[in-house]
Amino acid sequence: MSLIKPFAGLRPAPGRAADIAAPPYDVMNAAEARRMVAGRPWSFLHISRPEVDLPEGIDPYSPAVYAKARENLEQMIAEGVLIRDSAPAYYVYRLTMGAHQQTGLVASASIAAYDAERIKKHEFTRPVKEDDRVRQIEALNAQTGPVFLVYRATAAIDDVLAAISATAAEVDVTAADGVRHELWTVADAAEIAHLTATFAALDALYVADGHHRSAAASRVAAARRAATPAEASEQQGFLAVIFPHDQMQILDYNRVIKDLHGMSIDDLMNHLAVAFAIEGSATPVKPAQPHEFGMYVGGHWYRLTLDSARIPHDDPVARLDASLLQDNVIAPLFGIHDPRRDDRIDFIGGIRGLEALVKRVDAGEMAVAFALYPTGMAELMAVADAGEVMPPKSTWFEPKLADGLVSLVLD
Repeated sequence: MSLIKPFAGLRPAPGRAADIAAPPYDVMNAAEARRMVAGRPWSFLHISRPEVDLPEGIDPYSPAVYAKARENLEQMIAEGVLIRDSAPAYYVYRLTMGAHQQTGLVASASIAAYDAERIKKHEFTRPVKEDDRVRQIEALNAQTGPVFLVYRATAAIDDVLAAISATAAEVDVTAADGVRHELWTVADAAEIAHLTATFAALDALYVADGHHRSAAASRVAAARRAATPAEASEQQGFLAVIFPHDQMQILDYNRVIKDLHGMSIDDLMNHLAVAFAIEGSATPVKPAQPHEFGMYVGGHWYRLTLDSARIPHDDPVARLDASLLQDNVIAPLFGIHDPRRDDRIDFIGGIRGLEALVKRVDAGEMAVAFALYPTGMAELMAVADAGEVMPPKSTWFEPKLADGLVSLVLD
């Protein structure tokens, strides 16, 4: 079974990439999206967040929103702002964020492999978000938000991507957040065949980010197979960018909680002392190693180090720091047993810094904050290989992929 195949990408016309490229649809709220499109008539947010062109307050899941997405996509194609390549290709995509750089391959990832769990997941999806992506794909007859996949670094792939990306890029855009996005087309038949065969030899790919998009693509494909049984399922794919695991940058994903669940700060400290060594800190605590946590409460920072006897080293999920904090602190002390649905807890990506935790607590919006050590790629892959699911909000990948640089039209 092939894991990937080339496709004829729908891309910005020459010189238009900077006008079109946009952050992923789910990293901003509606008000932020409206500000981002001001003065940018060709921003891809008009397709990925089409409510920006409709009255404020509209239900983002309204049929009018998906219809507007289709209208905007058709307009960009009609105006020649987006152009589809004439032949299938792969695309090399490089992200540069400060000193960090990662280079991957844009491809159509096999839905048959996804359904067979050879493209492995590590998160549950939420039905409302999955349904939203299904409606978006159906409305556009295209996949416009790439799924972020990872492969175990392999020289036979890495060397090809490095050689291609050593040439001048066709697209070179630096976004407002300072992240540089570069793109190259892989049109040579021999290179395409080599990449397809080399990926086919891999044991698995891993979904890093984009569980709702990949699940939605699988649902759309299944519905279309049911409607047209003769359609070859191995030809169905979803838009993906695939990076080697050793180039990934995962940041911390931190927690803030609204109240102390009836405890005083002294009560909290006494309970924590059962499982943790506690050390006060005059400066913000950014954990330096696994099983170490920062806590901000009552205007002060503390370093919490979990008793090693409480770490189930043979369980790939339970030994994660997000699980250890949940099982030893958040559930037993704060009564939050389902962090996916409990509105007393919120999550803050590490890109926002520890100051974001302090700000939420000092404003009185939250009572306590916990800083975590970032989950590692080896941990993520171990969970996926075991067929298990990670706790919610365990990983925050940076930099983010741009929407609009390559889209996959469903033929």
